[in-house]
Amino acid sequence: MSGGPLADPRRYLAELLGTFVLVALGPGAAMVSASTGAFGHAGVALAFGLAVTLIVATFGPVSGAHVNPAVSVGLWSMGRFPARDVLPYVMAQCLGAIAAAFTLRWLLGDVGGMGATVPSVSLARAFAIEAGYTGLLGFVILGVTTHARVPTSVVPFVLGATVFAGALVTGPLTGGSLNPARTLGPAVAGGAWTAHWLYWVAPILGMAAGMRAYALVRGDAGADAATDASTADALR
Repeated sequence: MSGGPLADPRRYLAELLGTFVLVALGPGAAMVSASTGAFGHAGVALAFGLAVTLIVATFGPVSGAHVNPAVSVGLWSMGRFPARDVLPYVMAQCLGAIAAAFTLRWLLGDVGGMGATVPSVSLARAFAIEAGYTGLLGFVILGVTTHARVPTSVVPFVLGATVFAGALVTGPLTGGSLNPARTLGPAVAGGAWTAHWLYWVAPILGMAAGMRAYALVRGDAGADAATDASTADALR
């Protein structure tokens, strides 16, 4: 992505709707589980993974399906996303997450901590966990969206599986955010601001580091014809 006219506003709407779906299904699953006991932590993690799979498949061709400020900033840091779109994307993602969180509060009440992310380990360990697993996600994102040999049809499933694995492992430790907007929505709706800064700084730094690591490992990350690392171009 580079220069040219202002981006189509439909891309921002797609980011808002995509992040709404992510929070509605992810933290929503955590709230339903807390309220009904219908499923446990693994079920909540699976809900996050399935949500990402659906979102990438549906909104990828429109906006790239970032639905995560860390992804937008990470791609920008790699020169694969225009600076002019970063703030509108992040704002749309945050608005979508907040709207979904308030919708969940209206539907289910203040249950399960609104699906908020709160560390259960020390801040230093929580920072390392969030940064590390978001870095893994960034590594995978760049890998599956810039390599010509990766079929575009598998991208949603690979990203969904990565988020599922990350949420499964990190959920009991940090809430398994990996996404500042996902944390912001429940925080605004439920008032849980514990270590909120961590869920912005760690994922953004981790995402940028993971993407940079992939570029270094591959060595020719800009060589393919389809090397715009947004899932939009990967899925077109």
